[in-house]
Amino acid sequence: MADLSISRPNTIRAGVATETALPQRVQIATTTLGRWGLRLAALSYLAVCVLVPVLVIATEGVRHGLDVFVQSLTRPAALHAIGLSVWTAALMTVINVVAGTLTAYVLVNYKFPGKGLLNALIDLPFAIPTLVIGVMLVLVYGPQTAIGSFFGKQLGLPILFAPPGIVLALLFISYPFVVRTVQPMFQQLAADQIEAAHTLGASPAYTFRRVIFPAIRPALITGALLSFARALGEFGAIVIVAGNIPMRSQVASVYIYSQVESGDTTAAGSISIALLAIAFTLTFGLDLWQTFRRKSPSRAAALQEKNYA
Repeated sequence: MADLSISRPNTIRAGVATETALPQRVQIATTTLGRWGLRLAALSYLAVCVLVPVLVIATEGVRHGLDVFVQSLTRPAALHAIGLSVWTAALMTVINVVAGTLTAYVLVNYKFPGKGLLNALIDLPFAIPTLVIGVMLVLVYGPQTAIGSFFGKQLGLPILFAPPGIVLALLFISYPFVVRTVQPMFQQLAADQIEAAHTLGASPAYTFRRVIFPAIRPALITGALLSFARALGEFGAIVIVAGNIPMRSQVASVYIYSQVESGDTTAAGSISIALLAIAFTLTFGLDLWQTFRRKSPSRAAALQEKNYA
């Protein structure tokens, strides 16, 4: 009887431990299944929306061999279209970086009537179709308007169906990228740091170079590359503003459209691969730079601790 009285509590404890362990195992299994389920759902969505179309375009571009791919890529009209897209997007990016940074600085540091309306209008290019943007630019800068007539007839610098119209359209479309990426950095930047620099006698240019610019530089580079990548493949506004004039105002996206319309899908795939390569190189380089930048402070701190040791 003594043995039974002693072993009975142990049996009860073992039963309680087993009953407690089972829900924990079920919870762990459910959590693991949920994690892998979310990962599988995200990867499947990425594959369907991005990976599969990219593979289809790459396959179409090299379907007839590398010789045909290179020949389609090196046509005079194709090279001119790619070059026009790259340099107009680059020029737009430079202008957008300066204008977007100034706009973000004004929105954060100044109060004026209509500030809320201006802040809302910045996101307008995200909300309206790019074809509408092209129509708006035609109504403002077309040859039938006073502005378009003055630049075209008086100065000999036509805006529409020429590179200036392409740059204007790209500026309108990509304007929010720099503003929205730099604006949070200005909000996080402490005002007392700028005031301290001014108190110590630093000029506005020196304050911007040594205090403001280092804080906003990562966001500024990110916004610039996003603007460039977005402008590189713009079609809706460009096809209206620039037209489809080969060797003059035909950008790469419009060239691709013309090749698809003519039935030459191999040439369209070749130019698409070139644009994808440029955009992917920029975004991948940006990711590598951001990763290196995040790891560099920890490496410097570890090296400093090693030297002290």
